[in-house]
Amino acid sequence: MDETGFDSINVIPLVDVMLVLLTIVLTTSTFIAMGAIPVQLPKAESGDTIKSAATTIVIDHQGVIFLDDNPMMPESLRQTLITLDREHPILIRADRFIQLQKFVEVLDIVKGLGFKKVSLQTEDSS
Repeated sequence: MDETGFDSINVIPLVDVMLVLLTIVLTTSTFIAMGAIPVQLPKAESGDTIKSAATTIVIDHQGVIFLDDNPMMPESLRQTLITLDREHPILIRADRFIQLQKFVEVLDIVKGLGFKKVSLQTEDSS
């Protein structure tokens, strides 16, 4: 029996694996960009982008408050925010269908503690 060497390398399995990895990366990055908590943001015509890493407060459609993906009560939110520097940016993502009172409670806590860089995330209306 005569053994012969390979004349060429079959790269099709390598391409298949790379395409699967690319799909996984794109899917994961979409979830990271959208956030883990689904929120329908309100629409706005104009707005600024936040350039630094901000602490994110999310109010979902049921009115549950999350601080960096951890659910908490308003008083726990206050106690956690007390430890932060007042120059630290705060980003509030509130579902467009929540009761206004929930949003006002959160904003009152943040402003009452003296945070100067508070932003509300909205969705571009175009």
